[in-house]
Amino acid sequence: MPPATPPARTAARAVTSPPEPPGLPEPLPEPGVDELRLETVLGALSDPLRLTIVRKLLLESEDFDHPCSWFGIDRPKSSLTHHFRALREAGITRQRQYGLERRSHVRVADLDARFPGLVDLVAAWTPPPAG
Repeated sequence: MPPATPPARTAARAVTSPPEPPGLPEPLPEPGVDELRLETVLGALSDPLRLTIVRKLLLESEDFDHPCSWFGIDRPKSSLTHHFRALREAGITRQRQYGLERRSHVRVADLDARFPGLVDLVAAWTPPPAG
């Protein structure tokens, strides 16, 4: 008698994306879904601060998108601008301009379509203890 096949595991979806509210400004320039490249996405996520930003958006979002000030990161504005631009240009986040403020959210559906499971891996990542 052949060994029993273990039951298929169904992973609970760790991350969901809120629906897009009506009347949003157009997104800033970003790569299309078919232009997302794994090496570019992983390169952007290799920075611990950017990985933390994406994880916070995935797990702690209070609204559809968030301004830089919501993250509570004690870095110069120019440094934060660089990190948020790197995430947007890699195709990980989508940014929109609201007056003088840029707000971000993770492109969950686009990343899932191109790299299934990646968003869940980022959400499951545990940051190392500070110190």
